[in-house]
Amino acid sequence: MHRALVPPFTLLLVAALPTALHAQSALQSRVEDALRNASPGTRFGLVVVDETGTEIIAINPDQRFIPASNTKMFTTAAAFWSLGELDRPDETGGAAVRIDQTGNQRDVILEGHGDARLSSAPACTVDCLATLADAVAAKARVVHDVVGDDSLYPDQRWSPGMSWNNIPTKSGTASSALTLDDNELPVTVTPTTPGRPPTVTLPPYYAVENGALTAATGATAITFDRAPNATVVRLGGTIGVSSKPEQLRLGIDDPAHHAAWMLRNMLVARGVRVTGNVSVRHRPVGPGDDPAMRGSAPAARAPAATPLARLTPPPLIEDLTLINKVSQNLHAELMLRRIAIKNGSGSIADGQVAVRAMLAEAGVPRVAFDFSDGSGMSSYNRVTPRGVITFLRWVSAQPWGTAWRATLPVGGEGMLARRFAGSALDHKVFAKTGTLNATNALSGYMVAKSGRTLTMALYANDVPDGASAIKAMDAALLLIASQN
Repeated sequence: MHRALVPPFTLLLVAALPTALHAQSALQSRVEDALRNASPGTRFGLVVVDETGTEIIAINPDQRFIPASNTKMFTTAAAFWSLGELDRPDETGGAAVRIDQTGNQRDVILEGHGDARLSSAPACTVDCLATLADAVAAKARVVHDVVGDDSLYPDQRWSPGMSWNNIPTKSGTASSALTLDDNELPVTVTPTTPGRPPTVTLPPYYAVENGALTAATGATAITFDRAPNATVVRLGGTIGVSSKPEQLRLGIDDPAHHAAWMLRNMLVARGVRVTGNVSVRHRPVGPGDDPAMRGSAPAARAPAATPLARLTPPPLIEDLTLINKVSQNLHAELMLRRIAIKNGSGSIADGQVAVRAMLAEAGVPRVAFDFSDGSGMSSYNRVTPRGVITFLRWVSAQPWGTAWRATLPVGGEGMLARRFAGSALDHKVFAKTGTLNATNALSGYMVAKSGRTLTMALYANDVPDGASAIKAMDAALLLIASQN
């Protein structure tokens, strides 16, 4: 009987395999120990793979987790995947203004086309509401109504699953095809004398019930609240007498109305007499805005009239970078609707149809994700770490993958300025953050000690109230990087 000879290099590989498996198992145990330093009850999901896709660490890889702002990765990637020409001026998204005349009545129509960056700032030089106001003032000295028209998208101002208590804040401000100043209202609270209410300065779009007090000592802790669709802001808490003025940003519930209100003010400042009211044109949500009822067309819109003036915002790549770098919720929601207008009605549901199509092409199992919004404010969103890894590796192989990765926060900078700075992963992490009630997340890429690029997806859910899992998460990633 003849025995086949086994090549020496094969014997070496076979001998090394148990050692490698033991080392991987030991590293996983150490990583699990690092994560146990988080508050009890926290549930973790973690997958890290090398450049070949081989899993280095897998902890609850197929469990479903709330991704928080990790959701923005999928929205922005879907824009790269479906929109094209992201580096050219945005010739379709800019707001426009026209004058509609019926008999002797001339109405100013301010029409939104999905731009997230329209500004009323005094120092504005690009994408400015003032440009549209100038165009009207040059054409008319008397107008009747000023109308904000955001009917390009159905009237879905908030996504399913967003907590209603976020509505008064900038994090939960409403979405609209007609957006101005991030749909936020600035408020300045300035201390006066101890025991007296502080001074409150804000545009007269909202009224204030000032229940705050100036305190002789102690840290500033100003609170505010506003009922949905109400215009009265209730202010509370304290501000230190020697404190700097507190800057707040309030959410706006009807962005089209606010934009029209601001335009009216600009017209009056330019000597235009406005004899009518500020009003809005919304498009009600209809059966055609639900992909499950695709047989019903979206509500018809009147043919667009020739505008008096139309703005051309900067390239969308700048907005996509902003979305990921600073985790801008409103811009992410508007990007989802921008994707949806190309593929359907401009609805949230049509945006999700596009995201699902992208993930199907990427090979991500359908059970590995569910999304209800574009920003991650919804508590209905779910992902699995292993599904996220499949997505991230697919993105890396796309022609636009490098440009998309450049939109992510970098360790030691911006959103990650206090994370990884001065560590072995300083400027070697390129990942999207995520924070929501009871949730922390970080997914993307990191350069390990060996110089290899690892892909990682790390989620903490069920984090106890008042706690954070970030310290334990960062320690685990540093450990993995040091051993690879």
